[in-house]
Amino acid sequence: MSVERVGIVVHQGRPEAVAAACIVREWCVGEGIPCTDIDVWRDDERRRGGREESDVAGNPDLIVTLGGDGTFLRGARIAAKNDGAVLGIDLGRVGFLTEVPVEDVVRALDAVHTGRAVVEERMTLTMRASRVLEVPKDIDALMGYGRRPMLPPPQVDREAETEAEGWGVALDVTALNDVVVEKLARDRQVSLGVYIGGRLLASYSADAVIMATPTGSTAYSFAAGGPVISPRADAVIFTPVAAHMTFNRTVVAAPDEPIAVRVLPHSGQGAVTIDGQLRGVLDAGDWLGVYAAPRRLRIVRLGRHDFYGRLRTRLRLTDAPATAADGESAPLFRPDAPIPHDLAHLHFSPAGREDAGADRPGPAGSSQG
Repeated sequence: MSVERVGIVVHQGRPEAVAAACIVREWCVGEGIPCTDIDVWRDDERRRGGREESDVAGNPDLIVTLGGDGTFLRGARIAAKNDGAVLGIDLGRVGFLTEVPVEDVVRALDAVHTGRAVVEERMTLTMRASRVLEVPKDIDALMGYGRRPMLPPPQVDREAETEAEGWGVALDVTALNDVVVEKLARDRQVSLGVYIGGRLLASYSADAVIMATPTGSTAYSFAAGGPVISPRADAVIFTPVAAHMTFNRTVVAAPDEPIAVRVLPHSGQGAVTIDGQLRGVLDAGDWLGVYAAPRRLRIVRLGRHDFYGRLRTRLRLTDAPATAADGESAPLFRPDAPIPHDLAHLHFSPAGREDAGADRPGPAGSSQG
């Protein structure tokens, strides 16, 4: 892709992110490409929704985020509104979304601009609700944790069919990780009827319920005991949190199966968070439906994404003690011989930097090094 306009999202609390942003601006000047800082806020100013933020910035076709996964999500919600691509410069600690090291920022920008970068697409979520969401003013400080101005509630999606009787209001929402309905008061769980594909699954009393994408499977859903799912897959993941019932397992639905929750009459209020940001409150009788969005997010990589290598590194996975006598396993299984035709359609992880020189172990039963 040839870059026409760049938007920058910077974690202002990290000096290295601020310094890297200067490098991005200098690159843009050298290439004659307009560059705008986006999603910048002050305590006395309101934040803007993704569509408005994109419009104000001139609809950048490349958004560069400098920080961790939280900063990446800030850029993603804006890029998705304009089919822009996101390049995440990694300055985080345990995240899965950003992976380009800060020392490679110029190389990454050059690769994008000359069409040499890999652009992968990720499934996102959107939703309909029984009414337009609102955030009561008296909970702003409580749920915002005092760290930043809150995002506004989602607006009605004017591009969707809004007159469909009985199907609620289409909201202008794009979630890359998850949509969560959680209890608002510490002493009252949220009670919800949960429907998958239009059919009642069960009524839950829980601290929260999570509807996640495969990308979000390593976020809140994982912390709540949910499965790890390849980000190359399409699925909608339902994970209850601290459910007061025997069945407390995750359910993985097909991408075309919507998941809806209805707040039961005697439930406490439910807070709706989208990618970790409070965006509204549900009262008894309210409902919302979460489903795969027609719009996918485009993520820029310098090479093919090594999800499982990152999973091992980020989560500091260690091998079973019982395998110690067998020695260290080779980092990749990829025989030297040409791939057989019946395997040619399969995806194999690329060799990571730490695997350089050891990315071609021999066939099963043999080892190298």
